[in-house]
Amino acid sequence: MTDLDKILTPARRSLLERPLFGSLGTIRPDDTVQVTPMWYEFDGEHVRFTHTVKRQKYRNLQHNPSMALSIMDPDDPEHYVEVAGALVETVPDPEGAFYVRLQNRYGNPSTTPPANKADRIVLVMDIRRATGQ
Repeated sequence: MTDLDKILTPARRSLLERPLFGSLGTIRPDDTVQVTPMWYEFDGEHVRFTHTVKRQKYRNLQHNPSMALSIMDPDDPEHYVEVAGALVETVPDPEGAFYVRLQNRYGNPSTTPPANKADRIVLVMDIRRATGQ
C-alpha cells in the first residue's frame, strides 16, 4: 500500500475520479487566498488542471507552489474531499489538447481547442494530505 492509498480512502478517491467541479485554492503574492472553480483530472497519483500562463493563479503558483482542491458531491453535499499538496510540474500544452480532453470529460463534446491555446499549460499537483467524509 502506498502513502497515497493510505490518505485517499475509496470514498475520497471516488470523488477525485468523477468529472465534478473543484475549488482550487492558491496563495497570492500578498499572502491572501484565491479560490477558483476548476476542471481537473486525477491520474491515480496527481491532479491535473488546464490553465494559462497569463492568469493570476499561474502567478500565484510561481510565488508559492502550495495548492488545495476541494470537491463536494453534488448528490450528497456532506460527502466531500479536500486534497492539499503542491505544484510539481508545469507542462506546456500549446495545442490545447488537455483543455479539449477536459471539456469532453465535462460533457462538452468538441475537438476545437480554445482561442488561447498558445498560452495553455497543464498544472500538475501532487497530493500530500487528504481530508473529507
